Amino acid sequence: MPDANSPPQPLNQIETWLFDLDNTLYPGSCRLFTEIEERMAAFIMTELNLDKDGAHALRRHFYTHHGTTLRGLMNEYHFEPTKFLDHVHEIDLSAVNEDRALGAALAALPGRKLIFTNSTVTHASRVLARLGLGKHFAAIHDIVACDYVPKPAPEIYAAMAKRYDFDPTRAAMVEDMAKNLVPAAALGMTTIWVTGGPHPEDDGHGDSIHYRVENLTEFLTAIHTPRG
Repeated sequence: MPDANSPPQPLNQIETWLFDLDNTLYPGSCRLFTEIEERMAAFIMTELNLDKDGAHALRRHFYTHHGTTLRGLMNEYHFEPTKFLDHVHEIDLSAVNEDRALGAALAALPGRKLIFTNSTVTHASRVLARLGLGKHFAAIHDIVACDYVPKPAPEIYAAMAKRYDFDPTRAAMVEDMAKNLVPAAALGMTTIWVTGGPHPEDDGHGDSIHYRVENLTEFLTAIHTPRG
């Protein structure tokens, strides 16, 4: 449903679509990020010699003050990122199933479609393969391409627009974390917040949200479905 803030462009005139990956293209009920958080904590326990409670507390501190656990480890402990990223994304994807309905909705959606994620190309490719959606996306713009600076740092949104040569005012961004849509809206993008995920603290960014969506497949399908 539309929010009170009017979008810059009608949805059927969008030329470039940016999609987050985790808890956006698959439901939060898959609980992949719960497993990722456990692997983050296990990494911290091993590398910094902390118990489980201390590791989770430090992980939450990193998220609050640096945006991601990785960025906190890099900023405060000067960790090299590859080892961490490889470890935390070695997860079981069996809860993620092929989504033919979402695939059909993406196929019918005109415009270029890109993945914009704080994870890695490897993780995103694995998830997209499970979903059966990889063929619909022209590129995956990951945390490595962002020089390990996570969303919602404003500079990485502008850099992505420049790299893929699109006009932000004719682009839309789809995310499960409302705070990550704030820089997109500031650049003139149309923003779609997929609600119901594991981040309820993100409510309260209404001025930057143009659409609040419970079912992404239904929302995308309706864009180009003639009304009779």
